[in-house]
This record gives sequence, C-alpha cells and structure tokens, in this order.
Amino acid sequence: MQKQRLAPLMSGAAAGLANGLFGAGGGMLLLPLLSKTTDLKQHELFACSVCIILPLSLVSAGVYLLRGGSFLLDSVPYLLGGAAGGAIAGLTLRKLPTKWLHRALGIFILWGGIRLLTA
Repeated sequence: MQKQRLAPLMSGAAAGLANGLFGAGGGMLLLPLLSKTTDLKQHELFACSVCIILPLSLVSAGVYLLRGGSFLLDSVPYLLGGAAGGAIAGLTLRKLPTKWLHRALGIFILWGGIRLLTA
C-alpha cells in the first residue's frame, strides 16, 4: 500500500526536478514511470504526461519569476505558437499510431541529446 502511494510522488518529483533544472525532460521521465505505475494505454500516457507537466512548468516559471527572472515578455510569441501546436496535437493524438509517437519521441530525444553533447 505504501509503495502505491510513493511511486506517483517519486515520479512527480523526478519530473519536476528535470523540468525545473533543464526546462524540459520531465515528460520524457514521466512516460516510462506512468507506464510502470498505471494501467493507462499509450495514447493516454502521452496525454496524462502533458497534464502533469503543465502545473510543474507553472511552478518552475513562478519560482524563476520570484527569483528575478525577466523572460516573461520574451516567451509570449512562443506561447502563441505553442498553444496552436498543442491544440493540433491534442486533436490528432488518438489518430496517430503508437509506433509513430514512440519514434517521434525517440527522434526528439536523440536530437536534443546530440545538441547538448555538441554545445
């Protein structure tokens, strides 16, 4: 019983830590953790991950702002495009084969990793 309560808390803490430190990556951690700790289907895992990351990102942004961050105005154009992309993804998620979602995520992870290693 204790393990059932601890797994979601630890998973959320890992996602929040990655999101706060790196500005990304929390969702990539959540997908395998949610897969192991829930009975959600693949498409539901992706959607659930997004629902968890939003509040975590808001908390991180709030902390950055309270500590003197001045990035808010710079982020507005990206928020507009991101909202459009998020709406399109939300509408098409169930129509995409799981295999494609996994491959696309893998490509994004590889691309991000290569960029970080060559920076």
